[in-house]
Amino acid sequence: MLISLFIYYEYMKNIYLRSIYKNNMRKEIVWKISSFKDLSIDELYTILGLRCKIFIVEQNAPYLDTDNKDQKALHLHGYIDGELIAYCRLFKQGDYYNEGSIGRVIIAEEFRKYGYGHDLIKKALEIEATHFNSKGIVISAQAHLQNFYGIHGFVSYGDLYLEDGIPHIRMKRG
Repeated sequence: MLISLFIYYEYMKNIYLRSIYKNNMRKEIVWKISSFKDLSIDELYTILGLRCKIFIVEQNAPYLDTDNKDQKALHLHGYIDGELIAYCRLFKQGDYYNEGSIGRVIIAEEFRKYGYGHDLIKKALEIEATHFNSKGIVISAQAHLQNFYGIHGFVSYGDLYLEDGIPHIRMKRG
């Protein structure tokens, strides 16, 4: 019974996604910006669930995601029809690195092929500039995403390193 419900859910989700992108039409993301204390319990639970689904389960990287840095971050979360599809956390200069920083960048798997990752980075850069007046931004990028971040003006520096078993590289913009 449970397997049948899961198959039905996946089938209906695929129909829904096809309807969104039929004729190359995309729905706009509804963005929210929240401090940690302003996140509702439901929002926090949904955000942590998506982070766990992607960073721990999908990428097979068991690590403790709750690192006590969320309390200092601004949380950018994006929704389509009430479903969380995009998220990242933003830090002002000095809270994580000497520069501003963007981290925990995620797009729900079924939405990745539609370019929402670029929308998320553009919005994050806008917020870093307007909320934190960040001139430079440092990220710890998964190595296979260097070209993606390069499109947004990030440049790699330093050596590759492993973070939670995944190759990463520092990148800087500005």
